[in-house]
Amino acid sequence: MSDSDDLFGGNAARKMPEATESPAAKLKAARAPVAGTPGEAGYTASAIEVLEGLEPVRRRPGMYIGGTDEKALHHLFAEVIDNSMDEAVAGHANVITVELDAEGRLSVSDNSRGIPIDSHPKFPDKSALEVIMTTLHAGGKFDSKVYETSGGLHGVGISVVNALSELLEVEVARGQQLYRQVFSRGLPVTGLETLGRVLNRRGTKVRFKPDAQIFGEKAHFVPARLFRMARSKAYLFGGVEIRWSCAPELVQGTDVPAEATFKFPGGLRDYLAGEIVGRNLVADQIFAGKIEKAGGHGSLEWAVIWLGGGEDGFVNSYCNTIPTAEGGTHEQGLRIALLRGLRDHAERVGQTKRAANVTADDVMATAAGMLSVFIREPEFQGQTKDKLASVEASRIVENAVRDAFDHWLAASPSQAIKLLDWAIERADERLRRRAEKDVQRKTAVRKLRLPGKLADCSNAGMTDSEIFIVEGDSAGGSAKQARDRRTQAVLPLRGKILNVANATRDKLAANQQLQDLVQALGCGAGSHYRPEDLRYERVVIMTDADVDGAHIASLLITYFYRQMPKLIDGGHLFLAVPPLYRLGHGGKTVYARDDAHKDELLKTVFKGKSNVEIGRFKGLGEMMPAQLKETTMDPKKRMLLRVEVETEDRLDTAAVVERLMGNKPEARFSFIQERAEFAKELVDI
Repeated sequence: MSDSDDLFGGNAARKMPEATESPAAKLKAARAPVAGTPGEAGYTASAIEVLEGLEPVRRRPGMYIGGTDEKALHHLFAEVIDNSMDEAVAGHANVITVELDAEGRLSVSDNSRGIPIDSHPKFPDKSALEVIMTTLHAGGKFDSKVYETSGGLHGVGISVVNALSELLEVEVARGQQLYRQVFSRGLPVTGLETLGRVLNRRGTKVRFKPDAQIFGEKAHFVPARLFRMARSKAYLFGGVEIRWSCAPELVQGTDVPAEATFKFPGGLRDYLAGEIVGRNLVADQIFAGKIEKAGGHGSLEWAVIWLGGGEDGFVNSYCNTIPTAEGGTHEQGLRIALLRGLRDHAERVGQTKRAANVTADDVMATAAGMLSVFIREPEFQGQTKDKLASVEASRIVENAVRDAFDHWLAASPSQAIKLLDWAIERADERLRRRAEKDVQRKTAVRKLRLPGKLADCSNAGMTDSEIFIVEGDSAGGSAKQARDRRTQAVLPLRGKILNVANATRDKLAANQQLQDLVQALGCGAGSHYRPEDLRYERVVIMTDADVDGAHIASLLITYFYRQMPKLIDGGHLFLAVPPLYRLGHGGKTVYARDDAHKDELLKTVFKGKSNVEIGRFKGLGEMMPAQLKETTMDPKKRMLLRVEVETEDRLDTAAVVERLMGNKPEARFSFIQERAEFAKELVDI
């Protein structure tokens, strides 16, 4: 979602400047005091708030774990088990136990060295354990002498878990003594207690329960998700055994076992072999390998095979056992190594000309791959470490994999020629699709002969191109004048489209508006949807900011959800956020999205003035093109809402769509009855 539009209130809720000021003038104006500024007397040093300890984590958890949804909740588990995995990779542990009890408390224990419990030099009145648990950026991962490679490098992991837990208990078995300390919401509840002598135990055990004040109703772990996360860790390091245990009542009726043990000496090859059972393969041998001390760092391990039968590939990558869902430099190194290795093989077998058009995308399109690297002091983008940014990772992976891939291709000539032919076919198919798309773009306006239909953009490719689907020719006329002709296309639709959730296949095929939409997008629909043929990077639904507009937007979203779900999964569908009101007073003009936003702006921007001029837009067609561009279409100022379907909520989403948009009116009537108490007013239609 882009929220760069500063016309909807906030600090930028003001009239746009009519002339551009010089930087010097702006600086001078910024430094100059403004007499009579409201609230100036109350803005003193006492108004500056200083958050201490773990207060910033509880105040803004999204900065540390990415939000407060289910994914963020399970990130707490990742932070705890990553510490145990770091000990295992460093050679100080070989068993990790994960246990979820009936009360929702999660325990992670290991047979590691155990967290230090002696007094910390900088905080002599506290143990190192308490410092680590209650202080951001405190830990042993900053010193490469303690951990050669590790996943937790920011020093915030376990302290963040502590801050966001209703209750957290740490037990440390160290030097044949057992210690314990209890915390709640980041604060110590007890001091460090000595529980007595233990002879056959060592390591750290962390047991915690997420705080419902932070996570709300989602403050409950999902056993299936924990099970998958724990198992994946065992694949990443063959020297560790992970023991899983869960209260039986939490997994009853699911395929998740109450107890299991994970140990995979074959590492990533074992994992990939299990993932491809029963699937079509281009070459039936897995290209896999492992190198210790790769590039002077830690180990590097990979496993790759190519899927046939039109299946999409995937690459699951990790750095120091941390999953990098958004890839990064290590994946880039793998792509380069495989592409260059295949091109070199083509040259050796006299296929240079045929392979000239093959790109990394062609090679990786159907590749199913696993990649794990261990490097010193890795750099990630963002606190949740979803993307690796270390530049040297690309070089390390490319050099190691490239040499191994050359040997693999030379040793398996039949496998190599199958793979080469497959990549060349993918390249030829890609070029053919591109040629068809260019033809479609040149002839799209001619094909849509209806007056006022598609006004295409001049951009020749999908990148940065976007199409606005608007309601009616009037709105379409304003949008066409407001658009950037180079990158923005406009397709007006007439009134409310067909509700595809309760329409027959014949009605779908006969509906001209939907056919125009499919033809404009160029990617087909239903079982014939082709994501590679989509002609626009963004498909933007832009309807009036009223009830009718919301209904039309709902119908369009339902259409895309039912007929082009991969368009939504690819992140291409958006909702524009046009204003409903225009507010002006004394040369100042701002726009409000709805009644609540209007009331807020009247209080904050106009300070309750009674003579504010308020204009309500009846629709997009009533807006001047300049206003529509300024508020809704200019990428530098607008706000767009991305339409997404969470993977874990797909069944719930399908049920809601069927209930609200399906062919059972009694289901909608029931929905209305359940929410009648929330209606503020009734409107006769």
